[in-house]
Amino acid sequence: MNDTIVALATAQGISAIAVIRLSGKDSIGLVQKVFSGKKLEDQASHTLHFGMLRDGDKVIDEVLISLFKEPNSFTKENSVEISCHGSPVIVKEIIKVLLKNGARLAEPGEFTKRAFLNGRFDLAQAEAVADLINAETDNARQAALNQMRGGFSKEIDRLREELIHFASLIELELDFGEEDVEFAKRDDLKALILKIQSYLHLLIESFDQGNVIKNGIPTVIAGKPNAGKSTLLNTLLNEERAIVSDIPGTTRDTIEDEMVLGGINFRFIDTAGLRETQDVIEAIGVERTREQMRKASLIIYLFDLATASLTE
Repeated sequence: MNDTIVALATAQGISAIAVIRLSGKDSIGLVQKVFSGKKLEDQASHTLHFGMLRDGDKVIDEVLISLFKEPNSFTKENSVEISCHGSPVIVKEIIKVLLKNGARLAEPGEFTKRAFLNGRFDLAQAEAVADLINAETDNARQAALNQMRGGFSKEIDRLREELIHFASLIELELDFGEEDVEFAKRDDLKALILKIQSYLHLLIESFDQGNVIKNGIPTVIAGKPNAGKSTLLNTLLNEERAIVSDIPGTTRDTIEDEMVLGGINFRFIDTAGLRETQDVIEAIGVERTREQMRKASLIIYLFDLATASLTE
């Protein structure tokens, strides 16, 4: 926790700009060693400063330094963000010179870990940071943002208060049960239990809904060979994602792709046709189809009306 950590905060690859983040008690002084410009330690928090980043006499890049002084930063430590040109060579050189001057590479998720350990947020909010970064739909973004801002934590705190209140009443009743003193009416205790049960039920339901928003709905397209499963997948995605053929058993493995409908991410899974077969490879595909059907939240089962019977 006393080390100054550094990592690339933006995605790998070529881009217009890249952001390199440092955090730790000595992060501002460390950057000052390689920065030609204003004296950073004398500047106010949440300010930007233009200058050159150097390795000795060698100029690496023109950069913009963002200062965040403790405790007013993401990690509640002194933090610096270096905005440089997004060449992988430049990024590599900047991180290299920072490591040479005393920083170390951050472990995966270490900035968020430090924020949690320093009391910036609780575990539910820390988890929401990753969810917000990986959100693929607007609904997922809104849910993660609400959780990161403490929405779920407030609900848990409220439930905890109700449980403590109930436990306190029960303890009083047990301690003074023989003294003919009633601290709470039985009907009030029953009402409190029902209230807590109802609240727990709502939280459980919200988990199922949140899981759909976060991970999407696995939707299996199933049916017999040549029922039109691959054609449906291609039509939904508006591209030739799966091979379509008149030959039964063309699809022998699962083919997956995603599509957002009504703000919900659907993961469509095209599968091998369901039938008895002596072909070893096709039989493996059929078994995978059955496995996907067992795990699916939604199954679209197709029938070819030209060949299907009314009782099928």
